[in-house]
Amino acid sequence: MKARDVMTKTVAFISPDASVREVAQLLVKRRISAVPVVDDRNHVIGIVSEGDLMRRPESRTEARTSWWLDLLGGPEERARMYLKSHGLTARDVMTREVVAVGENAPLEKIATLLERNRIKRVPVLRGGKLAGIVSRANLLHGLVARGRRPAKPATRTARATREAVIAGLREAGLRSEFVNVVIEGGILHLWGWVESVTERKAAALAARRTPGVRRVENHLAVMPARLIGARGAQ
Repeated sequence: MKARDVMTKTVAFISPDASVREVAQLLVKRRISAVPVVDDRNHVIGIVSEGDLMRRPESRTEARTSWWLDLLGGPEERARMYLKSHGLTARDVMTREVVAVGENAPLEKIATLLERNRIKRVPVLRGGKLAGIVSRANLLHGLVARGRRPAKPATRTARATREAVIAGLREAGLRSEFVNVVIEGGILHLWGWVESVTERKAAALAARRTPGVRRVENHLAVMPARLIGARGAQ
């Protein structure tokens, strides 16, 4: 399996001029731990994580270093910390060295990147532009879908079917940002959250109606909207 086989395609992103408050509201609303910063050409120029917003004067959590740490850090380090804790926009607080992968990156490589860099998700790029996101949860979806069978490359037919299912979910009126689709061994898996049992049934029906789908494994959890936003980030 590769990144494009498990990635979430409905990606939340922000502009570099978005305010810090807007960034925080988006992280809470979409229950994500980080969001890419994208320029007007859809190129990823940075990423803002929960950690980037932890030390803020608004919440009285800004870091106060001792005199000897200030001395060792020097003026450049003090300036960097000030920008991070007092910045007004995503451009001010974002991490500029973004860890990203291409659509054809194997899941094993992505797992290594997440572990090595101690991050929870990576942007997926197509031609240098944002195409999706792979999170730790997406990797687990792929692992469960694969089961004990030997790994097999996803075919073009399987990828086309996945695209069709995602389109069908949108047509059914479901919020696709909370639903992920994984196909393995001819079995289609639905993961994520919906707000009602009716939506869960509608998602399964939309998947079953898609040409090429032989069987649907519905792992969707039912969760009221107020709890979806409050649930911990993946």
